[in-house]
Amino acid sequence: MGRANRYGGMMDESNHWYGHSRILGRYCEMPDETPKRIQGFLQHGWNYLHGFPPNDHWCSPGYPRFVWSDVLRRRGWSMGRRGHYLIGAPWIYLLHLEPELGVTTKREGTIWYPFHGWEKSSVRGDHDRLAAEIRDVETESVTVCLYWLEFANPDIRQAYESRGFRVICHGERGSRWESKGRDFLRKQLIQLRRHRRVASNRLGSALFYGASVGCEVAVYGDPMQYEDERPEYGGTARRIRLWPELHGVRVDPGLAAEVAGRELGFEYQATPEELRRMFGWKRVRYA
Repeated sequence: MGRANRYGGMMDESNHWYGHSRILGRYCEMPDETPKRIQGFLQHGWNYLHGFPPNDHWCSPGYPRFVWSDVLRRRGWSMGRRGHYLIGAPWIYLLHLEPELGVTTKREGTIWYPFHGWEKSSVRGDHDRLAAEIRDVETESVTVCLYWLEFANPDIRQAYESRGFRVICHGERGSRWESKGRDFLRKQLIQLRRHRRVASNRLGSALFYGASVGCEVAVYGDPMQYEDERPEYGGTARRIRLWPELHGVRVDPGLAAEVAGRELGFEYQATPEELRRMFGWKRVRYA
């Protein structure tokens, strides 16, 4: 992972995953050729600890942490972390920029996001069994969206394709210098707005994104586990204890949307001027 240095070098590469820095740069009316270096650490996905991994070395001391919601700021504060700035999720800035992207007059079927691993940790779970459960529960067409690592595994894809599911991938998450992750969230928004339901075997970013654009929500099936899952998160028991109303094959859509608004931090959307100041960006003025 990149870290800031005394000469103003790069910060953390996760700031650029899923096109986050490009979305925020567009919102701030910055040129799009190369995403700007954010002077701090941007929360890159929903989590129910303090917005970042539990290990202390993830964020260099003294640099700002840009988080989505106040509950994460308060959790971080209670664990001795300082320097939090509430800005909401990059997703809310994408919705601001692309209010009509993917909008359709008729939404159909379910888009299903199985819990996934990442480059440094794989997931233990039975995709074949999960696919069978999805087939038993869902009554309309199903699109299964796999993370790129699982999408590259033909056995995992076959578990879902053999049930007649459409299997897609939003792409790799990329980096500051690679273009392959720049449209990740845009692709996700298009798919979510085409589907009536969004479902997963764990609460996660995709469910809150879907709820925020009118999808019904469901959480069911084997939650699967990281091979080295950290105990600080509290596991499935903690997720069910904190959000019992969001688990099940049918979830109250109004309640899901309300929770999504809170977890994604819609009320903390900053102005372009505020973000530029917080990120250390200078606005380019054209002649």
